[in-house]
Amino acid sequence: MSKDFDVVANYKSLLLNSPELSMPVAAIQSLVELIKHSNATTMSEFMLSINVASQLLKSSVRNSISLSAGCDLFLRFVTRNSQDVAEFEAWKATLIVRGQSFVEKADACRYKIAELGVPFIKDGSTILIHAHSRVVSLLLQKAAENHKRFKVFVTESSQTHGGIRSAKVLRAAGIPTTIILDAAVGYVIDKVDMVLVGAEGVVENGGLINQIGSYQMAIVAKAANKPFYAVAESYKFVRLFPLNQYDLPTYNADTLSFQELNVDYDSKADDSGSVSSSALSQTALHMKTSEDQASQGSNPLVDYTPPNYITLLFTDLGVLTPSGVSDELIKLYL
Repeated sequence: MSKDFDVVANYKSLLLNSPELSMPVAAIQSLVELIKHSNATTMSEFMLSINVASQLLKSSVRNSISLSAGCDLFLRFVTRNSQDVAEFEAWKATLIVRGQSFVEKADACRYKIAELGVPFIKDGSTILIHAHSRVVSLLLQKAAENHKRFKVFVTESSQTHGGIRSAKVLRAAGIPTTIILDAAVGYVIDKVDMVLVGAEGVVENGGLINQIGSYQMAIVAKAANKPFYAVAESYKFVRLFPLNQYDLPTYNADTLSFQELNVDYDSKADDSGSVSSSALSQTALHMKTSEDQASQGSNPLVDYTPPNYITLLFTDLGVLTPSGVSDELIKLYL
């Protein structure tokens, strides 16, 4: 690996300068840049540098699910094409061209998914979405452009406020959108015709890893007999087979150790024993600030939705049942 090239800094710079760029694509683009700066002169030295860079990228973020998918896919691509190398430098040049071509085509995946998903949105329907997903937003925008009339409920996603971002995007496209509390999913489900979520990763059994709260939405949807659709690009297919929530790579001993917040309400009460609204506001602000500091690393960012809760997956490879994912993973990695 070139000592002058920082693959992690390059990755973070790409995401900062291109907010619409997804994590796996940014990871692949960074690894392509690494190849350009590589001083390796032998195949073994080159493969070692790619593997080290991949591990550095994975360890640079707390939630590495989708980033790992991009790194693993690129490593498989490199390994697959390293068997018959006649001229090392020419092979590296080929990798750079093909890697850049993949990055350029990655954006087209979302548009293909949107085209496949639009027919599933019916006139007059109400759709529940979760937090913010670029591909979900694009699908709904394309449906609106096709003169579909529908309403959207979006969960606030209090951890990231992604729902607020989604609402801005959808309202700008003329789509009636209402932000709801994360805890109000069960309350609105009877008004909903379908649930549509994005993905951090799709695992080998067709299950879904996505922003925290997706699993409970799937449970509520199944109980209410509402279809639960997941939307994911094929480069987010990951070679994982989680058995439960605590079998994810993001889980550690501190996860779910929700640290208790000590707020002295008595000190904020007046002589009558009541607490004023301004005091409550200050308390809420204090709790939010304290929670941000105290629970950093102790709250899960993602959860796992088993395949039996998922109706269909909209991908750039087609509309798949959860059982069809394993077949596509075999094609990608073999």
